[in-house]
Amino acid sequence: MIDNSQLNIESLVVHQIGCRAEGENIRYSKSLLNFHDDESVEDVLKQYFFKPFKTEAYFNFDHPEGLEKNVAYSLAQKVFDGSQSLYDVSIEVANLLYQHSNHPKIRGGEFYMGLFRNVVVDGEVVDALGIFKSENKETFLKVFLKDQNFELGTQEGINIKKLDKGCIIFNTEREAGYKVCSVDNLNKGNEARFWSEDFLGLKPREDNYYFTNNYLQMCKGFVGEVFNEENDVPRPDQIEFLNRSMDFFDKRDNFSEKEFEREVIRQPEVVDAFQDYKNFFELEKDVPLKEDFDISQSAVKGEKRNFKSVLKLDKNFHVYVHGKRQYIEKGFDNTKGLNFYKLYYEVEH
Repeated sequence: MIDNSQLNIESLVVHQIGCRAEGENIRYSKSLLNFHDDESVEDVLKQYFFKPFKTEAYFNFDHPEGLEKNVAYSLAQKVFDGSQSLYDVSIEVANLLYQHSNHPKIRGGEFYMGLFRNVVVDGEVVDALGIFKSENKETFLKVFLKDQNFELGTQEGINIKKLDKGCIIFNTEREAGYKVCSVDNLNKGNEARFWSEDFLGLKPREDNYYFTNNYLQMCKGFVGEVFNEENDVPRPDQIEFLNRSMDFFDKRDNFSEKEFEREVIRQPEVVDAFQDYKNFFELEKDVPLKEDFDISQSAVKGEKRNFKSVLKLDKNFHVYVHGKRQYIEKGFDNTKGLNFYKLYYEVEH
């Protein structure tokens, strides 16, 4: 968890990175940004830079040939060590970002790099280095007084509630590649990889958030690919499995695969199929699936919305199933030639 209530923005620089696909270049600022005379600007910058990072999903810098080969990692190290100024490093980082902005969907925008003091991450007070990019501009309505009359105008600017891309590097866990958080709110799919993988060279930090998220993803994949209608598993049974899985994670502090198999999966033949899929998932996704770990409730909360407990019947009905699988019966009406569900209940609300 990140606490920025006491942080101080020591220095900040802004450059303009053009759209490489359209042949635009980089425009460099001549010096660091002077903003300390206006406290309101600093407060806005704190909100803009830090508010988007709400989860406990952390990353580490990585490189197949060793950490020192990761350019972003090495440049961050120079700032933290004081061997090179923030301004000089920002020029190199801006160039690095520009060189990796090859995808035609990656637009130009403002590039920010800042050095922060007194940032609290998971209870530890550290310095942090921020790298951000804004690509979207929005039109704002401006009301002003002219000759005793109010008039309207427009102005183009940046919405401080919508950070497009950002990365915060915390000066801790240096030997493991620093503790890093990253976000890309614009790009999805292959074009999104350029920010976290190509430009920064990040890999997920192997912690309880990562292990919890991986296992929940695997459970969802098991239902979608194996425990499904193609294998004669009715949709209500699939929903019940997902509900039991989420309930197991939601109410416990520690995960035990043996207990999960006994309380959630239950049937021996399904346990075998689950283990087969787990092995496939580990190899296919190249992620570790541990048998025992401390559950991250932050990861559970983030995945809850992806565990759908809805029976969608044509375009007419949505039935939300939260439990009591035995109260649902499926049948077929030969007279009408239609499927039906019969629902039993005790109290109508």
